[in-house]
Amino acid sequence: MSASPQRPVRIISTQSELAWTVPLLDSVASAAGDVPALLSLAREAGGNWPQPGGGHTAHLWELLASVSAVDVAAGRVFEPHVDAQAILAQAGNYRAGHDPADRAGAWGVFAAEGPGLRLEAKTGDAGILLSGSKPWCSLATLLDRAVITAHTETGGRAAFAVDLRHPGVTCDEPAWVARGLREIPSGTVHFSQVPAQQLGSDGWYFSRPGFAWGGMGVAACWLGGAVGVARDYKEALTAAARSGREPDQIALAALGETDRILTAALQYLARTATVIDDGGLSTGEEAPETGGRSPEARENPRKSGAHTGTDRSVWSDALRVRGTVAAAVERVLSLVSQNRGPAPLAFDEPYAKRMADLALYVRQHHAMRDDAQLGKLTLKGEHLW
Repeated sequence: MSASPQRPVRIISTQSELAWTVPLLDSVASAAGDVPALLSLAREAGGNWPQPGGGHTAHLWELLASVSAVDVAAGRVFEPHVDAQAILAQAGNYRAGHDPADRAGAWGVFAAEGPGLRLEAKTGDAGILLSGSKPWCSLATLLDRAVITAHTETGGRAAFAVDLRHPGVTCDEPAWVARGLREIPSGTVHFSQVPAQQLGSDGWYFSRPGFAWGGMGVAACWLGGAVGVARDYKEALTAAARSGREPDQIALAALGETDRILTAALQYLARTATVIDDGGLSTGEEAPETGGRSPEARENPRKSGAHTGTDRSVWSDALRVRGTVAAAVERVLSLVSQNRGPAPLAFDEPYAKRMADLALYVRQHHAMRDDAQLGKLTLKGEHLW
């Protein structure tokens, strides 16, 4: 990574207002590739970051985007820890005066399902115990605790806080062959009579608006990664011009389109964050089951039943935000890779890493399947036009 000071990503703030983040971003750049060091930074910084829906959602997304612009994998480390802290706070608000769990340590969020794998929660004399297996558990061997979903005795699913250091927790060696996010492997974790603390009632985890808010936070990470790619491109053009190779019209057109795309997406995030903080996106219904396609169940924040009329719901806006950002990221990746060609992918390690990391991370989006879900809601009248 470059030794020059890192720049934050601005959604609503000025550069001077975000100047305090530069030492953190420099630390992230220095720790890139060192997951324990990144987890330490996430623990130190993430606990003090704003939470979605609390009046400073755009600032939270600026922080997630800024970390991801420095190193996409770092954003992939920070985001679940921050999301877990928000989930614990939301659970405490759900049951007023009840502290749901000790928030210390490094946290993950494991909510995906996979064929042939099932995690069950049963209540007995020893309290709630988890048994079974959970797929797509990123960095499980390096984390202290996790928010994890499990099937309950009533036939539903609920979220639980669990200590991953318990002797009843065992982790498979991930069969992780990815060239992107190589330091963030995801594998299956097995639980045998592991004590857990329930967070909210059955269905609460998926029905709370914070589920969709968290999904938009992931989109902020994707967009931050695309900002990093765009900065690489701009700096490459500047360096070439200094050596006497001025950019041609094709290169300039690609940079102009990249600027237009990123600016529009950042402004959309700013507007959505304002609506969230104003209470305009605080309704939700239980999202459908998510499969084992990615490490994040928040990858697919779809609702099972739509509001009718012109009401805005958190689920439809989450689909719009994530789809818009994913399309922006895909286009920026295409524009920059086409114009820079193969050489930096072969010989520029930070650039090649960023491109591979972001290409894998954004694949958590369900693309046309999410658009189909949004189309159903649109057909029922849930739109602004």
